[in-house]
Amino acid sequence: MKLSRIGRISMALVVSVAIGLGMTACGGGTIGFMWVLGTQYNQITGFKIDDYTGNLTQVVHSPFSSGGANPVDLVVLPGGRYVYVVNEGSPNAPQGSCGGASGGITEFSVGGGGILTYQQCFTSQGTSPVWAAHDSTGSYLYVLDKQAPVVNGVLPSNGDITVFSIASDTGRLTLVLNQQVKDPITGQQLTYFPVGNSPSMMAFGGGGCLLTLDQGDQTVFPYSVGNGGQLNLTANSLVPLNSTDATSISANGSDVYVTDAGAPNTPGQILPFTVGTSCSLNTANGGAVANLPSASRPTFSMTTAQKTGKQFLMVLNQSTTNSNASSYSSISAFNIEPTTGKLTPVADPGNNPYKSGSGPVCMVEDPTDQWIYTSNGVDGTVSGFAIDNSTGELSSLKRGSTFTASGQATCLAISPNVD
Repeated sequence: MKLSRIGRISMALVVSVAIGLGMTACGGGTIGFMWVLGTQYNQITGFKIDDYTGNLTQVVHSPFSSGGANPVDLVVLPGGRYVYVVNEGSPNAPQGSCGGASGGITEFSVGGGGILTYQQCFTSQGTSPVWAAHDSTGSYLYVLDKQAPVVNGVLPSNGDITVFSIASDTGRLTLVLNQQVKDPITGQQLTYFPVGNSPSMMAFGGGGCLLTLDQGDQTVFPYSVGNGGQLNLTANSLVPLNSTDATSISANGSDVYVTDAGAPNTPGQILPFTVGTSCSLNTANGGAVANLPSASRPTFSMTTAQKTGKQFLMVLNQSTTNSNASSYSSISAFNIEPTTGKLTPVADPGNNPYKSGSGPVCMVEDPTDQWIYTSNGVDGTVSGFAIDNSTGELSSLKRGSTFTASGQATCLAISPNVD
């Protein structure tokens, strides 16, 4: 059958629109954009996420420069207009990089097709920023510095949180002063909020608490979040952990999970807590939960979205205890009991834990709660999985589950916006 000239034009228009929406005959639309950091070349790899398959295709002009040295974390502002990249810094930082050796925060705007455009560089008050998070409204950005500023000529042993307000029209960051504490030397308000020794990660929990994991002394430092982005000290200024190597902290409402890698070549464990009064952490669900026997070195955890009345805790493992197999990385999947919060392994013998790329660092779930992705630091890839929201089982994507990112991938983030 031959098409008339009008028919051919109509068909061409349909194909053109489909391509513009990120659609093909074998896939669906673009449901979001993913950005993956890589420290080898200080780059950000951008991907489009296919709704039908979960597969990833690189954004035009990707990878993008992170603007700084050693990018380790990134935050997408609600609405998807701005992305902030945390560059930890490096003694060998390229000349002119954001923050240089001390590290800095680069702001990017998100354009059509997920293209990132560099906007500005901001520096936190301490050095070596390693994590960042925004409040629920997207009005404030909290940046975690591994090292607090010098005090009276002495470098303290603790880290700090630098707080910024975010301009809604430009994404520009403005420093928020600590209204609770003054510098004893100058008498001026502190420009930062002190935390514990060698902080590595933060999580919002309990509806108004910002919890910092301090690896140097195996503690959690809690602040309550007040008006104007202020962080207020609580009666529980330091929460000791019964751990030997706490590696990550995550929160889902009042439920908080700390991963403990434990001794080398052991499965490690998950430490579950609930947030109590004054941002205290109370041991929950009978105490520590053993990781799956074949997994080793848990380093990150994430709670999935609640669907079909069920939720699951996914734990990244960088190694294995199985001496008869080649060392591999994996995801341990746990059920979260709806009424008690108790963790039990997802019943999928022979598969759980699920193999991932080598050296996973971070993990995210897509905006439609169909797919889970890990960024893998050793092989510089992203691993994709389909999740069964009824059982918590993970499976391979329909058209390949491994995607090449920039070398030595660190963290990743997703914006739900569609162009």
